[in-house]
Amino acid sequence: MPGLFVTIIVVVAVIITIFKTMRIVPQKQAWIVERLGKYHSTLSAGMHILVPFIDKVAYRRDLKECAIDVPPQQCVTRDNIIVEVDGLLYLQVVDPIKASYGIADYLFACTQLAQTTLRSEVGKLELDRTFEERATINSAICTEVDKASDPWGVKVTRYEIKTIKPPMSVLDAMEKQMRAEREKRAQIAESEGERQAKINRADGEKCEAIAHSEGEKQKRINEAQGKAEEIRLVAEATANGIATIAAAIRNEGGSEAVNLRLAEQYINEFGKLAKEGNTMIIPSDLANVSGFIKAAAKVLETGK
Repeated sequence: MPGLFVTIIVVVAVIITIFKTMRIVPQKQAWIVERLGKYHSTLSAGMHILVPFIDKVAYRRDLKECAIDVPPQQCVTRDNIIVEVDGLLYLQVVDPIKASYGIADYLFACTQLAQTTLRSEVGKLELDRTFEERATINSAICTEVDKASDPWGVKVTRYEIKTIKPPMSVLDAMEKQMRAEREKRAQIAESEGERQAKINRADGEKCEAIAHSEGEKQKRINEAQGKAEEIRLVAEATANGIATIAAAIRNEGGSEAVNLRLAEQYINEFGKLAKEGNTMIIPSDLANVSGFIKAAAKVLETGK
């Protein structure tokens, strides 16, 4: 019985020794081993054997990039406006030995340094520019914190501002300013539209007047050409008629026909004159009819 008890004790001691001796380090981690209180080695990913009761894992450092929430803080801008700003700090342990022995708590130190640098950078800018210069502020904070954390074995990859919260009075003033700016742009757009509409209407009226005048001009030209053509045709018809009459007179019996036609027209016109008025004028010598006919015949003979 005593032998069994001793055996159990030995087995338990061996198991404890194995657990104390064997260490399995996960991927993307680095373990700092101290031997008798002094740095001895850095364990990378994989299985390692330690000396029992002499070697001890003092620090476990995560080598992956991590994001740290920088708490909100009040910053004073260049124009003496208090704003509340918070952000995110991204960093990565590149030297686990420096991260273990170079500083007590590198996460707290980086956060405090980011806050102080943020206050300094915001104090250089006016309130309106703090919203525009976010990228500049982020770059400046990242550079300063990375430079200061180099002895700690920490690499700061980037810093991002999450929110910039001005006081409510400033927010109300900014909202009024933006509303006034929007109304101004709307009025300018409306006036530009009215101006363009007036220009378009004036151009339309101008084109209409030009087209109307061109049409009136062409109408008058056409009318003039039509009248000229009408006169020419009438003249040609008159000339043709006269030439036909002259040719007919030269034929046999033409003179007698002309004399008869003249006598008929004379008598017809004399009859119309008698119908139109109450007073009738009778020639003193009715032989004037034959005299008129003889005179006309003489003219025709002279024309031959």
